[in-house]
Amino acid sequence: MIGRLQKYSGIPIILLIFSLLFYLIFAYSLERTDFIKLVCLYSALFFFAYKLLSLYKHDFKFLAGIGLLFRLLFLIAIPNLSQDFYRFIWDGRLLTQGLNPYLTLPLEWISQGNAPFAQAEVLYDGMGALNGSHYTNYPPLSQLCYGIAALIADNSILGAVIILRSIIILADIGTLYFGKKLLTFLNLPEHHIFFYFLNPFIIIELTGNLHFEAVMVFFLAWSLYLLAKGQWHWAAGVFGLSISVKLLPLLLLPLLLQYFIPFYKAQPSRFGKAPKLLLFYTLTITIAFLTFLPFISSEFLQNFSQTIALWFQNFEFNASIYYIIRWFGYQTVGWNIIGTVGKILPVLSVLGILSLSIFRKNSNFPQLLTAMLFAISLYFLLSTTVHPWYLAIPVFLSIFTTYRYVLWWSLTVVLSYSAYAETNFSENLALVALEYLIVIGIFIFEIFQHKKVKTCHLEN
Repeated sequence: MIGRLQKYSGIPIILLIFSLLFYLIFAYSLERTDFIKLVCLYSALFFFAYKLLSLYKHDFKFLAGIGLLFRLLFLIAIPNLSQDFYRFIWDGRLLTQGLNPYLTLPLEWISQGNAPFAQAEVLYDGMGALNGSHYTNYPPLSQLCYGIAALIADNSILGAVIILRSIIILADIGTLYFGKKLLTFLNLPEHHIFFYFLNPFIIIELTGNLHFEAVMVFFLAWSLYLLAKGQWHWAAGVFGLSISVKLLPLLLLPLLLQYFIPFYKAQPSRFGKAPKLLLFYTLTITIAFLTFLPFISSEFLQNFSQTIALWFQNFEFNASIYYIIRWFGYQTVGWNIIGTVGKILPVLSVLGILSLSIFRKNSNFPQLLTAMLFAISLYFLLSTTVHPWYLAIPVFLSIFTTYRYVLWWSLTVVLSYSAYAETNFSENLALVALEYLIVIGIFIFEIFQHKKVKTCHLEN
């Protein structure tokens, strides 16, 4: 017993104490406008997490315990880096009133002075006029979580926050469980799951700021584990649930092509697995569709598609390639060409993902996961809007690969919060450029390193 206590004494306990203190400051004493404080706390927490993981990578229970403890510190904190949770609670309370959240705007209710539930004005002020003037774009399983929070805490914003945060923490525990099992199945080090579970980016953006990418990643982790074990029927259903939390996993479906039909293997019967692939796609889409079914109408389809289109053609934040194209647009035509480019870039993303699906060898599971990582990274590099919490999927996928550029991205993405450093929202494009130069630079270095290693293996 004494020996075990000594194991956690000295420098490790100091690291743990400072981590706890900094997370508490982050949760309860940080304003989004205080960019310098935010960056300092965030960077320090990354350093502490790195050191704790280095020291205790073979002590799974200890790292899992402190990862859970860090999350619980946020339990009663109101999110301070994002106001999206106000819209979550709004949508959930509409559901509990028997109203379809996809069919009305918060602005309509408030402007008519016809509040549909308690604290409507507070929630509208919290989400902001921009959010309140657009139709919701959160898929049904997310809406179910919001409804649960509204049902339990129908007259308390803090109460709803606690319920939403509890769901996210449970989802992260599920990701820890299935992520560990998948790493073991692939003969990879189990402690790699802590690149996700102990990552300050994941803790702050998901648990702290109540983004339901955590639930999406949980279902994705579960589905990938089932797929690796050969239980593809169940994997398809769970994959559909992941799509019903956030639509992003839809982009990964084409990459399963070679996993089911290995193009680059000399197997005469390889196309015999095509029906299995089609059934996987059918089950996945069917499950996702069934969750949408209670909400579907022509008005829903119009509102939902209109809101999705806004993210490509109207909104811009923390972009990379798009900002370069936008600059050329200003130089040539004299105005912002997002309306045109926003239609072209998604097409290029899809074409790029299809190319990865067809021309890259993805027939075994490690290759598949690496292809998924590249596909989702390509999508974000071509996006007009990349909010920090979007990176949850690539961070998770990266733990099953030898690529670490996304972990650096989860660190440098904090630079995007410089946009909130002043009262008037204004991005610091120099810092955005620095973020992507670091990430793309590390990615290129890792690509060359992998080619070098592969060449050495071939020569030997």
